[in-house]
Amino acid sequence: MFSQTALNCIKLLQREGVEVIFKKDQTCCGQPSYNSGYYEQTREIVLHNVRLFKEDHPIIVPSGSCVGMMAHDYLELFEGHKAYEEVKNFSLRVYELAEFLDKKLEVRYTDLGAPIKVTWHSNCHALRVSKVIESAKKIISQLSNVELVPLQREEECCGFGGTFAVKEPEISNAMVQEKIHDIESRQVEYVLSADAGCLLNISGAMAKVRSKTKSMHFYDFLAQRVGLGV
Repeated sequence: MFSQTALNCIKLLQREGVEVIFKKDQTCCGQPSYNSGYYEQTREIVLHNVRLFKEDHPIIVPSGSCVGMMAHDYLELFEGHKAYEEVKNFSLRVYELAEFLDKKLEVRYTDLGAPIKVTWHSNCHALRVSKVIESAKKIISQLSNVELVPLQREEECCGFGGTFAVKEPEISNAMVQEKIHDIESRQVEYVLSADAGCLLNISGAMAKVRSKTKSMHFYDFLAQRVGLGV
């Protein structure tokens, strides 16, 4: 899912002169198994990623949820473990893409798109754990032809929550319907988010009710606005 988004993320970094190394053997950050209580199995996943990214380079991730796991939950999972320092060295190098573009590269963009109104959904982990929403909104504010219309209940969960949507489908559906009502009330063309899981949930539910509002991953949107996207 979202393979083109991954390519656009690489393009956004390359635009700033960054050499991007893509590790083809990388795998899931381990959050689904961690949240389900499979701690030993999750440690195996973590150590695979930690040892794959052993070079002293920043590790850029286009998902606040995965960053929350990799930069914070990894440390809790390995507290008191013999591999703790190895994991800590990895976690300290993890950045969400918007955070890296904003705070490390200090990007400045010229908006090449037509005037448009959008709204924004804040992924729960990006908001409360990795705390990178401010950077994403700062980047949007640079796009002169983009009007960001805030949701009334922006910080409420969309109902995905990974395994939560599977374990509690009725509650999850009720939550996403509330989110869609909020989105449609803003009368915008797109709802943006920087989390693939949230977008899968929201876009799928919006398609079922034939919503006229479209969804788009933030990094696809950004790439288009600066002349990089398809």
